[in-house]
Amino acid sequence: MIKVATAECFTHGHIAREIHAISQGYEGKFGPNYPLLKNVTQDLTVVCGIFAPTLSSLQKVLKVDPPRPLKLIRGIKVYDEENDKKVAVIMAKAVKDLLGADIGIGTTAGIGRGGIAISTDEYTVVTSSGFYADLTTHDSSQLFKRQECGVKKALSIFLDVLNDDLDKIMEYDDVYILI
Repeated sequence: MIKVATAECFTHGHIAREIHAISQGYEGKFGPNYPLLKNVTQDLTVVCGIFAPTLSSLQKVLKVDPPRPLKLIRGIKVYDEENDKKVAVIMAKAVKDLLGADIGIGTTAGIGRGGIAISTDEYTVVTSSGFYADLTTHDSSQLFKRQECGVKKALSIFLDVLNDDLDKIMEYDDVYILI
């Protein structure tokens, strides 16, 4: 049984929901009908999916001390893209460790393409959604497009992580692996 835990900001828990749908054979927005994930054969379970948009959620729930954000909007942390990636790594590792999961996924996005991290015991894949948006402008259409791109990319890379296919992972735009 592969245990997965997520701490999500800009993806609003959709990654956890979709992995859960896949693991249970449900139809989700991306779920079993999502072409890249319909052949997942591993026995998966989502032990926890946390929606963590605020600085205090990182500090109090995930028990981490992230870098200081550029700005707070009603408690929601706003970083630039470089720091989003760093914070996504912190989130992925923290939720993985706190829940005793095999894989931790963290996402956060303020200004830029955001940060996505998928962490195992061996390595952490770090990337972005690939779509630029700025949380401070409150442009919902851009924010939702970044979210959709982030969920799809995270799920695609998640499949490659399950298959331990580092060569395939390195084919994605804007990706690196921390060992």
